[in-house]
Amino acid sequence: MEQNVFHHAFSVDKSVCIGCTHCMKVCPTQAIRVRNGKAEVMPERCIDCGECYRVCPVHAFRIGEDDLSDIIQFPVKVALLPAVFTGQFPDDISTDRIYQAIHQLGFSHVHEVEQSVDFLKEKTLQYQISDDESPHISSFCPAIVRLIQIRFPSLTDNIIRLRVPHDLTAELIKNDFIKEGYKDSEIGIFYITPCAAKIAAVKSPVGEDKSVINGVINMDSLYNKVMALIKKEDKTSSAQHRTHLGADAITWSLTNGESKHAHGRALAIDGIKNVSEFLEKIENEEITDVDFLELRACDESCAGGILCTSNRFLTAERLQKRARKSELANRDSDLTGENNPEANRFLEQKMTLEHIEPRPIRLDIEIGTALKKIERIRELMCFLPGFDCGACGAPDCRALAEDIVQKKANVSDCVFMQHNNLLDREHAQRIIYKIWGEEALNKDCSKKGAKNEGN
Repeated sequence: MEQNVFHHAFSVDKSVCIGCTHCMKVCPTQAIRVRNGKAEVMPERCIDCGECYRVCPVHAFRIGEDDLSDIIQFPVKVALLPAVFTGQFPDDISTDRIYQAIHQLGFSHVHEVEQSVDFLKEKTLQYQISDDESPHISSFCPAIVRLIQIRFPSLTDNIIRLRVPHDLTAELIKNDFIKEGYKDSEIGIFYITPCAAKIAAVKSPVGEDKSVINGVINMDSLYNKVMALIKKEDKTSSAQHRTHLGADAITWSLTNGESKHAHGRALAIDGIKNVSEFLEKIENEEITDVDFLELRACDESCAGGILCTSNRFLTAERLQKRARKSELANRDSDLTGENNPEANRFLEQKMTLEHIEPRPIRLDIEIGTALKKIERIRELMCFLPGFDCGACGAPDCRALAEDIVQKKANVSDCVFMQHNNLLDREHAQRIIYKIWGEEALNKDCSKKGAKNEGN
């Protein structure tokens, strides 16, 4: 079921990139190198977590998304909103008004992603009880699924093979329209995403051939359009029909949203660095008594997504307030739950992912050759200084050693090795130009932090 390559939502605008290494240093899979003074992404390593986008001082990373105008081709135009989208707006803007503005943008229907949460909550518990692989790891965050595939391949069998809310809800919505007489090709479902990883997950899903979702729209750009309409309209204008969520569904995408419903000892960990450190301990069996892991790439989970406009802590607070109101109203999600057995039966046929394949970074497809390269890396590390300065264009000395054995770099790329080998000035200069570009060491008072910054 797996595709041969990952779709990636990110690209580097090299006309903007200054080769500063910020992105290279934070990438959790060491997917970035600096070559000729510009960042280059290694697609086989990238997990679309967005850390590079988050730290880039010049906004050189671009996100590929579908255009809002793409909805025109479909008679049925569905906006699939995560609850976190409503949390972007100030408290005095109601969910009804947000829905109305989205309708004004051209969508015929608006549904919230988490309408399948009541169903998924029950099925996750059943999965934990029936499956012996522990700890069970949530499949909710696509960046984490890809992180495990690449960096922690031995843990891929621990990922719960249940589809995530945006897929399940989309399946249910599409099925309802088909029952009304619409053709599949007439139904356009567009997911409003808080992060780049979910763009990649829709374009090349893990554990299934093709996503039921037709397009993905950047939450940040939609927020600006919706907010502009809300500011123009009369606050007392009538609301469009909208769906409702229960308290658990509203907070599902926040930290602890899943783990508080899990079986046994459950932990919620957010932030890609924290997740990586914890998974290392799990893989090394330093931690063995955990039953369920809710792992999210962003701080404060989806509230901290790179495409969110509002402060993540304020977003989380707003969603908690909304959840309390829903709890007082004794609401359940409109589409699933104990009050909708027909929908639950339909989703039971759609809920399972196929086997999730590990995708480790291999030095070579031949085991013997790979072992020889590992030994060569260890030899190189005897000579490389271990400063992990990044001046070679790789994130650390180990990464440079790997690039050398893969014939993607040279020992002389290390400035300290240049010193040890007493290279002549011209040779050293050629190496510097190869990595950092010919203008890297020129005086530039317009660069960040200099006296004429921005001029």
